Amino acid sequence: MRLLKTFGSIRTRLLALLLLLIAASFGLISHKIYNDSVHEVRELFDAQLSQTARLLMGLVRHDLNENERHEMQAVLDEALLLQNSRNPDNLFGHEYEGKLAFQMLDDDGELLFQSASAPPGLLSDMIAQLGLALPNDDQPMRERLAQLARYLIGYHTLNIGEHRWRVFVLHDSRDYHWVLAGEREDVRGELIGKIARRSLQPLLIGLPIVGLLLWLTVGWGLYPLKRMADAIRGRAPDNLAPLVFPPLPNELEPMAAALNRLLMQVNQLLEQEKRFIADAAHELRTPLAVLRIHAQNALEAPDAGDREEALKQLGSGVDRATRVVAQLLTLARLDPNGIRLNMDELDLLTFMRGELAELTPLALNRGQELILDAQEPGDYHLPADAPSLGVLLQNLVSNAVQYTPEGGCIQVQLQATAQEVMLQVLDSGPGVPAELRERLFERFFRIGEGQGAGLGLSIVRRVVELHRGSIALEESPLGGLRVSVRLPRRPGSHA
Repeated sequence: MRLLKTFGSIRTRLLALLLLLIAASFGLISHKIYNDSVHEVRELFDAQLSQTARLLMGLVRHDLNENERHEMQAVLDEALLLQNSRNPDNLFGHEYEGKLAFQMLDDDGELLFQSASAPPGLLSDMIAQLGLALPNDDQPMRERLAQLARYLIGYHTLNIGEHRWRVFVLHDSRDYHWVLAGEREDVRGELIGKIARRSLQPLLIGLPIVGLLLWLTVGWGLYPLKRMADAIRGRAPDNLAPLVFPPLPNELEPMAAALNRLLMQVNQLLEQEKRFIADAAHELRTPLAVLRIHAQNALEAPDAGDREEALKQLGSGVDRATRVVAQLLTLARLDPNGIRLNMDELDLLTFMRGELAELTPLALNRGQELILDAQEPGDYHLPADAPSLGVLLQNLVSNAVQYTPEGGCIQVQLQATAQEVMLQVLDSGPGVPAELRERLFERFFRIGEGQGAGLGLSIVRRVVELHRGSIALEESPLGGLRVSVRLPRRPGSHA
């Protein structure tokens, strides 16, 4: 669990990934360096063998007599064996000298001279290991070797004695000499190992240094994020003011903007909740006080008639309080920042017929006439949220029923154009003065002694705004108020 928590850090994960990539890169580079070192060292040693063989062939004449050969051999022995002596002048020798060897033979294969480290019978061992056979014994050795020259000349890797040797063979047809220069393979292996270790050592030492530098670099790069997190962590829970940061990298600017936008939205929601609670408390104070008075009157009524009247008043008060609570909840639900409409294709005429059928009993109880007037055939389809349009129609019709006298008329009209559908509700009530019509959209504003909470038209306007439409209050041809709602056919467009 602690391991998961550790790797839950962006810094740790980023550093681990970078170190893994660098380690893999170092490994590939080391592998490449090693292979190149092996190849180049082998090429260098092969070139030295060839150079040694050609140098010896150029120094030795074909007409050396036996005494001269013995004298040259003695000089070579003295020079090449010097490393095995205790002579202090040998300070400049090298440990690999004893692992290098050469031989010079005449055209008949007879040894002329050799280095002290050269294995005996080198040419014959080479012929045997290469799977070659000397031609007919009746021919002179010179001719027999000459026939094998094309197989012998060049580089060979042989097992001679306890060691493996790399041998270069050169034949001089002018001076009739064979020169064999060789070295033990362990010399190359040791040198390759040292080159590999010395080339890998800086990489192995550099990896922790690179890791430390990466740690510091990643920390420096993520410091603005840490500073932002510290600022957010240190913010008081009740402080919803916009966050102010020092200059941020381009990658963090959208995050800071999103955080401030979120804080602003949360602040707006809290303000709306506070306003809703204040409005609800204000509006419910009077109905609850009235209910208490009616209840008290019912308890203190001297006779059954007074008690029944008080109970009726109590029932009416409960109904009014219920309507107030329902409208407050509807208004809160339709808040623009708290609702997401489900905009589906809706046939408004068919929808209104169903809604008005449920609202007709309200008008019939007051002896009123409720009429739906729509031109047919017509296209009344538009994208809309059916539940919220139902709330809109219920509030408009119930307001009209409430303020229209008994025996009055309420008319609902639908008109359609290519761009919009217009809904109008007209009544034959007393109407509203022009200077007060705009105030009808204010919360809890009422005219007269209506039973509502003064929230109906506030709810209607909120629904219209959510549908990107418009609403207007005008004088009705029936004598009362006309409410005109325009709803666009295209979502997001304004009517």
